[in-house]
Amino acid sequence: MDVVLKAIANPEALRSQCLVVPILSEGKLSKVAKTLDKMNGSVIQSLIKRGDIKGGLNETLLIPAVSGIAAERILLLGCGEGKKLSPATIRKLLGTALRTLGQNEITDATLFLDNISVAGKDSGWIAGQVALIGGDQNYRYTRTLSHPRKSPLIKRITLACEPNKILRSAVTEGKAIANGMNVAKELGNLPGNICTPTYLASEAKALAGQYKTLTTRIIEEKKMAELGMGSLLSVTAGTDQPAKLIVMEYKGAAKGQEPHALVGKGITFDSGGISLKPGSKMDEMKYDMCGAASVLGTMAAIAEMKLPLNVVAIIAAAENLPNGSATKPGDVVTSMSGQTIEVLNTDAEGRLVLCDALTYAERFKPKSVIDVATLTGAVIVALGRHASAIYSNSDAFAAELLNAGEDSGDRAWHMPMWDEYQPQLDSKFADIANIGGPEGGSITAACFLSRFTKKMRWAHLDVAGTSFHGGANKGATGRPVGLLTQYLINQSKLA
Repeated sequence: MDVVLKAIANPEALRSQCLVVPILSEGKLSKVAKTLDKMNGSVIQSLIKRGDIKGGLNETLLIPAVSGIAAERILLLGCGEGKKLSPATIRKLLGTALRTLGQNEITDATLFLDNISVAGKDSGWIAGQVALIGGDQNYRYTRTLSHPRKSPLIKRITLACEPNKILRSAVTEGKAIANGMNVAKELGNLPGNICTPTYLASEAKALAGQYKTLTTRIIEEKKMAELGMGSLLSVTAGTDQPAKLIVMEYKGAAKGQEPHALVGKGITFDSGGISLKPGSKMDEMKYDMCGAASVLGTMAAIAEMKLPLNVVAIIAAAENLPNGSATKPGDVVTSMSGQTIEVLNTDAEGRLVLCDALTYAERFKPKSVIDVATLTGAVIVALGRHASAIYSNSDAFAAELLNAGEDSGDRAWHMPMWDEYQPQLDSKFADIANIGGPEGGSITAACFLSRFTKKMRWAHLDVAGTSFHGGANKGATGRPVGLLTQYLINQSKLA
């Protein structure tokens, strides 16, 4: 979706499929609404008096035919008081407006936001949200449909404002984040027979082919064995699909500048292995690579934005299936760090691939390391599907990520990772067990990863509840691309 910034002095003379016009609470007209109402015979006032719209938040009313102005339609958008709206409110408001346009097959519209302000945010932030939300809503999955349902996309939104450098930059960022989210959604939505570890590797190579600042190399199983990645390889022992360790480097700053690292869990299908999952909803386990998908989407976004910093992405891609060679409960494996792990449950495989990927990340001497994973069902019990969980060995680092989540609307919550939880991972037969029992499952999973990140400024995002929807609305969400990208944007301004 293209976003055009344009100063509009005479809205009544503007040719457009639709003008989106704010209506305030109790039927108060915004400045542009007053102008348009005067030109088309007070139709807007008549509709308000009749009670068709009152200006409440997220109310909409489409006037399908108008006279006296050049535009074809007017969409009245209820904006409440209009002043100092919360960021969450304006996001919902913009989403309502854009969704209504799409439902009415309007592909080119002009958005007026006069009399609208957002608490703590400037007009640049609003412009960026228009681009982000519009691009996000324009995503359609069609890859495996023989006859995709026709669903018109919004091709262009003209935002009525005085163009400047800040607004243009915000729109560029918003579009890039939306594109990155759509990369993540597409990979997440693909079935496991297409999106294998090999496919993820090929997509990472293709992405590097689009940008000169990106390089991709693939570490195969033979090299993983030489590196001592026994933990990662234990997960892929039961499948014919070879595991891949995908290493991407984005070089947007000086060669000597330490990179930030993103580590993604890429289990392209998770049956649970020998600790087999129940059959119900197992189809949703194609989404167990959404952490990896979000890392790829973030790399696409920062490359498109040309952020002035260095970033390394490491994706541990594997399938978790049972066969005669599969790892068994009770087996002991040796990680790249040298620590031994008793595999009490083969369905706790994400941490087994991540621990070796995190150890591998040490060689880049990163400024910060964020691993992203659909790691536990326990986090959904704790936080539902609204917030991702953040665990970190640095409260200051966790605060930076929380702020990035608030800025982007991709929200998270800082969870405890106290030493008192660590003994749940004790094992009589290895240095550490891969599960800590039923209590605090998301916390003990993070505690497990913390054993491999003591030398790094590290955070773990458990996105099992936020990266995809299940059930009737099944589909990848593209989260947490927004949070990750905003964090890197913030870091680029400090570099």
